[in-house]
Amino acid sequence: IERYDPDAVGVAGSVKRARLRLASFDLICIDSPVQHAFSFTPSISLWVDCADEAEIDRLFAVFSEKGKVMMPLGEYGWSRKFGWVGDRFGISWQLNLA
Repeated sequence: IERYDPDAVGVAGSVKRARLRLASFDLICIDSPVQHAFSFTPSISLWVDCADEAEIDRLFAVFSEKGKVMMPLGEYGWSRKFGWVGDRFGISWQLNLA
C-alpha cells in the first residue's frame, strides 16, 4: 500500500495505490483526489471462471444481494452457465462456469 504524503494533492495517509494478489492475478488499485464526472460502470468488470455449479451459484447469490443483475445465470452460447452482476459496491462481475 502506498499512501499520500502530507505534502501531496490527496488526503494525507489515505491510500494512493494498492497492489494485491487474488489467486494468481495481481490487481492494482489507485485512488485519485481529482473529482470525476463518472462513477463505476459495468464497462470494466472482473471475469471469474468458476470450477463448478456450486461455486457459480454461490458467487452469483452473494454478488447479486443488494446488487444489480445485468445477465441472469443461464446458457448464452459461449458458456453453458454464465451470469453478469454488479455487487452492492458497484463492482461488475462476470461469472462463468469453466
